[in-house]
Amino acid sequence: MEPIKLNDILKLDNLQNVKVRFNLMLADNWNPIEIFKNNDMETLLTGQYWNYNRKKSFKQGQITLGFVKIKSNENFWLLFHVGKVTKDLNVFNNIGYEHEILPEYAKYFGRLIIKYQNTAQNMIRNADSVIDDCEVAQILPDTFDNDLFPGYEKVNLSWGEMSRVIGKDMWKTALQNQKGVYLITDISNGQKYVGSAYGENMILGRWISYVKTGHGGNIGLKGLSLDYIKKNFRYSILDIYKSTTDDQIIIERENWWKEILQSRKFGYNQN
Repeated sequence: MEPIKLNDILKLDNLQNVKVRFNLMLADNWNPIEIFKNNDMETLLTGQYWNYNRKKSFKQGQITLGFVKIKSNENFWLLFHVGKVTKDLNVFNNIGYEHEILPEYAKYFGRLIIKYQNTAQNMIRNADSVIDDCEVAQILPDTFDNDLFPGYEKVNLSWGEMSRVIGKDMWKTALQNQKGVYLITDISNGQKYVGSAYGENMILGRWISYVKTGHGGNIGLKGLSLDYIKKNFRYSILDIYKSTTDDQIIIERENWWKEILQSRKFGYNQN
């Protein structure tokens, strides 16, 4: 079956006046797909219209397409913006342009997914050189949301991801009905914290407390700033148990994991 190409959908004229910016994760603090899922369009558009040192990204009057990579190891990209440059601010290492959104394309924002393999180092491309290689993979019925619960053994969340997904019904249902033992890993130094959840709302209740305070009341974490925790902590699940399981079994299992992972000697556990 013949693939549907991007311009079969967008029907852009004069492709010589169109540029495409492929936004992908460049560092721990710049992950465009997470920024999109957090609905922070201002930050995404800052990246879209950014000029680096001595090199302009666009020209006045050009149309720009903005895509974010959905997963770092796959070639799928989500359209989040189609705009037109209205003014060149002539600045570098900053937002270089004023723009207007082209409203006729807004219905595709967050819904149109393309498949494209970028083989060039430059992530800003002339549309006429790449658009025929951009195949439409899917048009979603609603705005992209890749926060489906993956299964307890596959949970591996940053603080920002956790703060977002615990408000979603699928995650709430999964986490509030299971007692368990969880792991917090500091990716900046490898130190770990092992915790258990058997009180109200079980794992969900504990993780909500981490979103609210960062430390969740744990003595070993109270010395860390919330900004540090947001940047460096990841959350996963080691064991799950039915809500009817005796609490003492959970506590014993928590202690077993503390010994196995040496999180008292080399981590943040202090008891």
